[in-house]
Amino acid sequence: MALGPRLDLRQSQSLVMTPQLQQAIRLLAASNLEIETFISEALEANPLLEAGAVSSEDRGEQGENDDIPREEFTSDQLIGQGQGESEAPLDIDSSALDRDRDTGDGAAGAASADAEWGAAASVGSAGDTLPDLEQTQEAEATLAEHLNGQVGAASHDDRIVFIARHLIGLLDEAGYLPFDLREVAADLGVALSLVEDALRTVQSLDPSGVGARSLSECLAIQAREMDRYDPCMALLIDHLEWVARGEVAKLKRICGVDDDDFADMLSELRSFDPKPGLAFGSNLASAVVPDILLTDNGEGGWDITINEDTLPRLVVNRSYFIELREGSPDPEAQSWLKEKLADAHWLIRALDQRQKTILKTAAEIVKKQDGFFREGVSQLRPLTLREIAEEIDMHESTVSRVTSNKFLHCDRGCFELKYFFSSGVSSSDGEGASSEAIKARIKALIDGEDAKKVLSDQKLVDLLKGEGFDLARRTVAKYREAIGIGSSAERRRQKKLNGLR
Repeated sequence: MALGPRLDLRQSQSLVMTPQLQQAIRLLAASNLEIETFISEALEANPLLEAGAVSSEDRGEQGENDDIPREEFTSDQLIGQGQGESEAPLDIDSSALDRDRDTGDGAAGAASADAEWGAAASVGSAGDTLPDLEQTQEAEATLAEHLNGQVGAASHDDRIVFIARHLIGLLDEAGYLPFDLREVAADLGVALSLVEDALRTVQSLDPSGVGARSLSECLAIQAREMDRYDPCMALLIDHLEWVARGEVAKLKRICGVDDDDFADMLSELRSFDPKPGLAFGSNLASAVVPDILLTDNGEGGWDITINEDTLPRLVVNRSYFIELREGSPDPEAQSWLKEKLADAHWLIRALDQRQKTILKTAAEIVKKQDGFFREGVSQLRPLTLREIAEEIDMHESTVSRVTSNKFLHCDRGCFELKYFFSSGVSSSDGEGASSEAIKARIKALIDGEDAKKVLSDQKLVDLLKGEGFDLARRTVAKYREAIGIGSSAERRRQKKLNGLR
């Protein structure tokens, strides 16, 4: 059969994101500070836009002199998913969030819950475990501060502690030690063995892998911490250059494993953090500007507003548009003018729809987490993006974009909207409890423990089970580590040192 060139005409359909749709998605996911920057650039690029207040009457009169139709955009058109545009004002009526606290889970429920948690449930009160804005900034500790806070309890030898603190000061931002131990020993005038002991102390601290002098040593430390450093894993870590080149056959042969075992080993290796120090920031804490303001209206409901201090109101300069249109008869100039007017109208409506979508989502979050805002973190319930999406009749991806980089300020502090979404654990009442509430309870139990009877993870499991929460010991350990609390052995040593002082 002979081959030859030919021309074919085919018709197909494809889904393409328009530039306006892409812009709307970016606007929805942006924070207030990013929107402020975007508006500043838009004001410079479009002469018909100006910042200023506009009344509802002005909005109604806009368009009288337009030569182009004004199309109304909905959430579907702006972000590709969701329900139509809400006509509610930007200040949400508190009656939509009212909750009868005298029925069911109201005041009586709060009182019984407070009694159930006991005296240690004060973690749910404002000012204890819930950080305010300043505390949130201070919590961003540097790597050196984080390590120095642990080294005192890691060794009882003052010389080792001193040398370890010196080594911590030498670590780079990734957590590696770029100096030879002999040089360090010579600088300090101590024996090399003491410096080696101090380095082992540093390498035992959290995060796992700090203090390493090479990538292989960093991964080996993490493998030992996870009890995965068997001879096969050791050989794999020793031949990282083969891993980088993808020489699978050589690696399987030298490690003596089959395909399944090698795949598991490689997956574990990739789960390690090659630069553990990068999880910590610098000494400069960035200010958090809330996007949403939540206040108690004093009548059992909530008032939710967008923080407009950083968001100037955009309006179209009608008089300037008329002046330009009448003074520029050139068709090309008229076309450019219409394009700028269309861009201005679209941007104003897109920003307005963004605010309405954010408020709609925040209002539903407040309804779902009403117990948190009234009682504290102990009443934080499990919540997923899907639940909010179903309630407000929008797509889950839309809710995800709305809650990204957005902060809500209330009497209890400033919180990212993502904070209110957490997994849950089963409880005896059938409703479940948020993982954040469980963490708060674990912290309360540990804070109230006797210095002579430090609670082990298993004891914490038993205490929580007695309160109706069925958790495994490894889950309790994971939550304890997540909130920065050491093991029972570490806490016992720390309490002894504090007692000696």
